[in-house]
Amino acid sequence: MLPQEIIRHKRDGHRLSAGEIAAFIGGLTSGAVTDGQAAAFAMAVFFNGMNRDEAVALTLAMRDSGDVLDWSDLPGPVTDKHSTGGVGDNVSLMLAPIVAACGAYVPMISGRGLGHTGGTLDKMDAIPGYISQPDIALFRQAVLETGCAIIGQTADLAPADRRLYAIRDVTGTVESVPLITASILSKKLAAGLGSLVLDVKVGNGAFMEKSRDATALANSLVEVGSGAGLKVSALITGMNEPLASAAGNAVEVRNAVDFLTGRLRDRRLEDVTLALAAEMLQSAGLVSSNQDGLRRATETLTSGRAAATFARMVAVLGGPADFIEKPEKYLAVAPTELVVRATTDGFVSGIATRDIGLAVVGLGGGRTRPDDKIDPSVGITRLLPIGAEVRAGDALALIHARLPSDAEAAAATVLSAYAIGASKPPADKTVMRRILPRG
Repeated sequence: MLPQEIIRHKRDGHRLSAGEIAAFIGGLTSGAVTDGQAAAFAMAVFFNGMNRDEAVALTLAMRDSGDVLDWSDLPGPVTDKHSTGGVGDNVSLMLAPIVAACGAYVPMISGRGLGHTGGTLDKMDAIPGYISQPDIALFRQAVLETGCAIIGQTADLAPADRRLYAIRDVTGTVESVPLITASILSKKLAAGLGSLVLDVKVGNGAFMEKSRDATALANSLVEVGSGAGLKVSALITGMNEPLASAAGNAVEVRNAVDFLTGRLRDRRLEDVTLALAAEMLQSAGLVSSNQDGLRRATETLTSGRAAATFARMVAVLGGPADFIEKPEKYLAVAPTELVVRATTDGFVSGIATRDIGLAVVGLGGGRTRPDDKIDPSVGITRLLPIGAEVRAGDALALIHARLPSDAEAAAATVLSAYAIGASKPPADKTVMRRILPRG
């Protein structure tokens, strides 16, 4: 089938057959489809969409463009979670070891930061010696020995997605729901999962700012994942403020260690992490109810078993053996600190969360170009949550920067991102709703 005819078919609003989609993705993988044709295909899908069968066919074709892992030799269920991205979202660092310590296996293939949102892989790279992109043998060893491994996508897993995503990123087609769906699910299916839980963010710090858009994406992911043979569910969670009190790479890793060891647990972060853990345990068949999953996850966290699992994972993948005990010994520290202070009395009534993420990017903790090198030490900590009472001069946040000028620019952004009102706003529900397959 000629690529241009497949493009024309979709451009004119017609449904593509599974054969047409497989042929186009095959050409994308082999190089027979040009970048221009891939861009035209993405734009045609962006404007005309895909129905469920088309999206399933696209997902499966992208999965089959490379290797598909097989974990059938493991003595327990294989499960994972995917977040659509937010600010201060270091959930994966705690979630994988919690679920693994409960008896599941979590081969978590994560991504790097995108736009204003942080990337789990960039956070793991802040740990000296940690091999975030191991070969398959070491990946399997880590999963078998510790129950979990947080790594990056290998060259052999869903290579068609890597190429199509790079083209979407520069052609204004990232937001297409069918293309987002296929991109996420193809990698997860290639990872050989038995079940998957999706954390779909909504709010001013998420890619989906409106509830209806987040719901549409969650429904698409759940229905297409089910159609592709994967047991999948989703939680829609709020991102109208940073999830953790830290945003950056090394600072979010330290926040995660503090969470696992009990030194500090941000309330909203704990709510989301435990809710996702309960959902994963139920989806994997390790508990009979969500309530039982929540109880087991909480016990695993408070007992220290999750912290021990995280420590073993870090060590097996090349990091320091005593990292969980002495994170300050290994994590990079920025040379400049600057306190952001409130200019008036009142309560934090709102946070422009995307701006917090952009402030981290401006400090060098994110990328403006794909080949940018990240500074793991920079970021923002002690971020006050919505509802906190402040007086003029009180600290709203602490900037960690390489240069004083960078710190001042970030502080100005953070200060403008905080709205201070006269009365305390009502508490916002962090875990909003659960999405299951229809029927």
